Amino acid sequence: MEDENNTDSVSESNAKYYTLEEIKQHNMSKDTWLIIHDKVYDITSFLEEHPGGEEVLLEQAGADATESFEDVGHSTDAREMLQQYYIGELHMDDRNKESNKDIFITTSDNSSSWTTWLIPALAAAVVGLMYRLYVQEHKSS
Repeated sequence: MEDENNTDSVSESNAKYYTLEEIKQHNMSKDTWLIIHDKVYDITSFLEEHPGGEEVLLEQAGADATESFEDVGHSTDAREMLQQYYIGELHMDDRNKESNKDIFITTSDNSSSWTTWLIPALAAAVVGLMYRLYVQEHKSS
């Protein structure tokens, strides 16, 4: 029975959690960590191999690089390669801060969607009014 308990504690210890403050300290070329989708990666040994150059990675060092990683459109091979640099997870308290930011962005997108139809509608009204005035002037001349 003791052996079973020991294996359980070993498997739980594999998922180490890091705070955002801890991760921020690893932002140099000799010690580079990134967060991608709430997972923490030590990519120090990969810097020189990165096809986009190490500068791109160093700009994101010690921070959440999820958006940049997704914007580039990395291949399946790149995503699989990332797994070998996995060292842990972003602490739950810090994940909540990130998700609050996402909620704000979503809300602002929804509030600006009405402008996509309002501006063309106003432009159409102005053009219609100008046409009406133009037609009236030519009838009276």
